[in-house]
Amino acid sequence: MNLSPRAGAAIGLFCTLALGTIGQVAWALSGEIVDAQQVEKAIKRGAIVWDIRDAPEYAKGHIPGAVNIGDIGKVLRDESREDFLPTPAIERALGSAGIDPSREVIVYGTTGDPYAYFGLTTVRQFGGEQGRVYHGGIDDWKQLGRPVATEPTKLAPVVLSLNVKPGVTLDTPDVIARVGKPGIQIVDARTAKEYQGQDIRAVRGGHVPGAKNIPYEQNWQDPDAAKKLADKTVQDREGMRLKGTSELKSLYADLDPAKETVVYCQSGVRAAQTATVLRDLGFQDVKVYEPSWLGYGNTLDAPAEDVTFLNVGQLLGELNRLQSRVDQMEKQLAMLSAKPSAP
Repeated sequence: MNLSPRAGAAIGLFCTLALGTIGQVAWALSGEIVDAQQVEKAIKRGAIVWDIRDAPEYAKGHIPGAVNIGDIGKVLRDESREDFLPTPAIERALGSAGIDPSREVIVYGTTGDPYAYFGLTTVRQFGGEQGRVYHGGIDDWKQLGRPVATEPTKLAPVVLSLNVKPGVTLDTPDVIARVGKPGIQIVDARTAKEYQGQDIRAVRGGHVPGAKNIPYEQNWQDPDAAKKLADKTVQDREGMRLKGTSELKSLYADLDPAKETVVYCQSGVRAAQTATVLRDLGFQDVKVYEPSWLGYGNTLDAPAEDVTFLNVGQLLGELNRLQSRVDQMEKQLAMLSAKPSAP
């Protein structure tokens, strides 16, 4: 069939627009970040739904069928080093709850909770390729009027033999080897004060040389939402919903989706959210630096910028003053308790 140039151009324009629309829909439907409707469909397919909140919050109400192993920040990590526990311990924790990373797994917490993304990183770390995260979480689920359960779900335990999948996360030597290398871009998902070395959360403050600072809260519709919630100027987590696709693309416009992208924060949790957003935006090779600044800042020979050191003497002085105040309060309480009650 022969078409006139004008007709051919019109059809070409139509196809371009149609494909663009399809591409935008695909971003929402085929990515790792899902909505309530997709969660419902996944449940019907037999997916595992994993609630990563602590046990008391889970007991107050959860998505029907969701399993829980407690606060994963405490259950799956060494609390002092904030690194993954040894693999056998993770095998036991997940296996006892029937959470098999090789299956389809939907992870959720509250709206915007970065630990839900850490749960997704856990699934991916151990070879799972069907992990998804429900960013809206239990808040969105309730707001939409979906049913909520209070009885715990118990899946059949599974015996797991997990192996770490290369390329999902990086360790400190991996990151040091990448500093300054062409084709590598590094994103620091911490606050500006942490990045600038003003908020020190390791032996030293500062940032990895060349890292671009984009705080993970910038992924939200209101980056100040967490502070507003803590200050009680808002009563919900609505501001922690993700920005739209076009806004997120603008946020990361200075990055190259074709380059290897390393994301870090303080311990790998906030970084997990940014890394997932980047993958959903089409970034081809995104890795989470799991030890993050806690590992890097404590490695004194690792090159860094805006370096400041923790004043240990000042910190000990503050702790001693705090302990003195606590001792005084305990004495006052003891004296009040010892006073005879009025007849």
